[in-house]
Amino acid sequence: MAALPHSPIGVFDSGLGGLTVARAIREALPGEDLVYLGDTARVPYGTRSPETITRYARSCAKKLQEHDLKLLVVACNTVSAVALDMLRVELDMPVLGVIEPGARAGVAASRKKHLGVIATVGTIGSGAYVRAVASIDSRIEVIARPAPLLVPLVEEGWLTGDVPRLAVRKYLEPFAAESIDALVLGCTHYPLLADIIRTEAAAVCGSPITVVDSAHATATDLSALLNDRALKNPRDAGGSLRLLVTDLPGRFGEVASRFLGVDVDTLEVAQIDL
Repeated sequence: MAALPHSPIGVFDSGLGGLTVARAIREALPGEDLVYLGDTARVPYGTRSPETITRYARSCAKKLQEHDLKLLVVACNTVSAVALDMLRVELDMPVLGVIEPGARAGVAASRKKHLGVIATVGTIGSGAYVRAVASIDSRIEVIARPAPLLVPLVEEGWLTGDVPRLAVRKYLEPFAAESIDALVLGCTHYPLLADIIRTEAAAVCGSPITVVDSAHATATDLSALLNDRALKNPRDAGGSLRLLVTDLPGRFGEVASRFLGVDVDTLEVAQIDL
């Protein structure tokens, strides 16, 4: 079945972090219908092997295809790093990841050409951000380091206080000697800790550091892609959001309401099997 402008856009992530991307899309493209899948039963992806990540990504995409999508957004840096090419080959639709938009935003933000990246073990190990930045500006030095503990902290709702602050400080300390002036949050969970990251980065590096969230850059790229393919929904507003999870729908709904900025009573979360 051919994709049509009024067909929905699929978005998936390992859990709730990708809701930062969904929110940015809803703000930039309020007329689009979204179907969001959070694989909460298997989160986190960032510590998994490439083979396992690829298998998980394929099952999520296959489930979302049941909704007659016009386009798929992979709102997970780990999957974007490891399995995006596979999804683009196997799926009969455009597939957009978050690494290329985030890399472009990072390049634009770094004046000293020393760019930091924090992400999951899988994303850092793939070298995806280093390659993406080099393809835009080969003069920029990328210092990429894993920060795996931040994902479970976000998933558990530990967004303030000493526990996340000390974890963030520990991960950022090695950047003190690297003279970075911008830091890309290479995981969609991390923007929920952006205030702590910004404060600790400035303290560790001795000056303010520009913190780059790729969600809005992804929404901008998505808008351009929809226009290029003549797939943009002509509505100016009123787009719907359907939430699917593989575990704990009640808890997901409560947390999602804070991330999306809407009342929990307006959200319907359905549990599915993959």
